[in-house]
Amino acid sequence: MTPRRAMPADLAQVQAVVAAAFAPYVAVIGRRPAPMDADYATLISAGHVWLMEHAVMACWPEDGAMLLDVLAVAPEAQGRGLGARLVVHCEAEAHAAGLPAVTLYTNAVMEGALRLYPRLGYTETGRRVDQGFSRVFFRKAL
Repeated sequence: MTPRRAMPADLAQVQAVVAAAFAPYVAVIGRRPAPMDADYATLISAGHVWLMEHAVMACWPEDGAMLLDVLAVAPEAQGRGLGARLVVHCEAEAHAAGLPAVTLYTNAVMEGALRLYPRLGYTETGRRVDQGFSRVFFRKAL
């Protein structure tokens, strides 16, 4: 299965995958994780959202790198490598755009993400409270 750009008709599916993926963290964080409140209609219109059947990614160029802003895999599809496949796709998009790196951040309580990104070659670059969330920042040079 190859990621494809999400189209406006995919909006409900994108929102459903993101909601399912991040819902378990609402109680842990004490509020909705930021990806649950993103404006996916605008992100889709801008061409920043990629979709697989049970997985969603949003990325775009920012500050001289590709920002991987959202990575969501529906709970029933986790553990199948879909998230890793989307990260690799993001890296390919960065390379095609001539960008030297991919940057991202995740919430400090999202243990699965904290294990995934280093396994895929990402280096932690910092931890801080950002927009009211405790975040861990990563970067991978391409």
